[in-house]
Amino acid sequence: MAEEKYATFRSTTGGVMTVEVGSISGDLEVCTKPVESGVEITIRYAGADEWYTVEGSPVEDRERCHERVVERLTTPGKKEGFNEEPVSVMGFRA
Repeated sequence: MAEEKYATFRSTTGGVMTVEVGSISGDLEVCTKPVESGVEITIRYAGADEWYTVEGSPVEDRERCHERVVERLTTPGKKEGFNEEPVSVMGFRA
């Protein structure tokens, strides 16, 4: 089984949607961790202690999952008027 991987990035304006607290934005750290049902994706404010589950996690385990998750979370969400919707991994196929 693959290992846990981490990446730090600056979110887009809409942020990243979490299960526990809704959208978070700013300097974030993502962790992809293999679990029995695929890959669990959690996120936190960079340097913080508390991790949150990204909406849509876990995802099916595939090649290059971590890199594709980071790409997904740094791609701006759909524009709604002048606002940008937060991104998640709902319906994501790694």
